[in-house]
Amino acid sequence: MQNYISYSDLLYAAQQGNSEAQNNLAIMYEEGNGVHQSDEEAVKWYKKAAQQGNANAQYNLGTMYRSGKGVLQDDTEAVRWMRKSADQGDPDAQFLMGLWYERGTGVPQDKDEAARWYTKAADQGQMDAKLNLLYL
Repeated sequence: MQNYISYSDLLYAAQQGNSEAQNNLAIMYEEGNGVHQSDEEAVKWYKKAAQQGNANAQYNLGTMYRSGKGVLQDDTEAVRWMRKSADQGDPDAQFLMGLWYERGTGVPQDKDEAARWYTKAADQGQMDAKLNLLYL
């Protein structure tokens, strides 16, 4: 049996500053899951959680800036938030940092820095990072 939390309970927890609730609420808005889909509302809640150091929200906010969903597309902001998540050990964020350094997306192109991020991600089992290391 799964436990479900109501939107009103999640909203209350998010308004009280619970960063997990804020991130989950943002996901609901981004996906339109049980609420009217709104990238702008998703970004608002991702920011609140990310500013509290929630690594998942930092990753999610970074992807929103990279894609321009709910905000103006901004690679510098994407890197800023993704790096915060990567620095906390999120392997998917570490992979993206490697990819962005490899390609020069929002950062100067730097194969050594790309390899460093890919290695961190690969050491945690991130398969795309392992593959990219082979071809770097």
